Amino acid sequence: MNFDYNSTRSHLILAEYGRNVQNMVDYICTIDDREERNRLAQVVIDMMGVLNPHLRDVSDFKHKLWDHLYIISDFKIDVDSPYPIPDRDDIRHKPETLPYPQKRIRYKHYGRTVEDMISKAIAQPEPEYTERMALSIANFMKMAYLSWNKDSVSDEHIIQDLKELSKGVLVLPADTVLTKLDFKSAPPGSRTKSTMTNQQSSHQKNAGSGKKPMMKKKVGGYSNNNNNKNNNFNNNRKKFQ
Repeated sequence: MNFDYNSTRSHLILAEYGRNVQNMVDYICTIDDREERNRLAQVVIDMMGVLNPHLRDVSDFKHKLWDHLYIISDFKIDVDSPYPIPDRDDIRHKPETLPYPQKRIRYKHYGRTVEDMISKAIAQPEPEYTERMALSIANFMKMAYLSWNKDSVSDEHIIQDLKELSKGVLVLPADTVLTKLDFKSAPPGSRTKSTMTNQQSSHQKNAGSGKKPMMKKKVGGYSNNNNNKNNNFNNNRKKFQ
């Protein structure tokens, strides 16, 4: 007895269409009559649209189905398509390799952005503009330093690091006062404000005071008024006995 397992079958190229669609496409490739191939290919296209109705939301979904037909046949099917035949290299091209930076960062707590800013400031032809950029870079360096180390940092330390990173080009005066930025987070519960209606607030007041609404007390399933009426009726009946 021979069993048909998925491991013994051919590779399923587009699993969302299933094994039957792929078998039909493979069968179309073996037909010699071109008109018959075109007729069966149109039937398979209609079936593929029914199996994947979400493709109807895609613009020009018919073009998408014909491209999938060629992909399922491994570009072996020979039919008259109303759209240009897709190229194998265009569909299965490898993505380009991302150019990851390989340059070493001198001070990681400042980051590469500071080094790029220093290079831009050095390249400026106007000395006045370079001085303003140097001061802005120093303030940014202090902010970056405090984001990693919550302890205070002296301005002289930032100025010295700026001088070292710029190789002695960007030098600020020793008495320069840099901007101090405090990183304070909002206390818990103050980020969102909740509003209550008058009914909710009154309900909470009643719950907090411990008061309960007045209810009529019942004895034996009857109210006190009914119980009094029954007692009066019994008393009157005893008088006539």
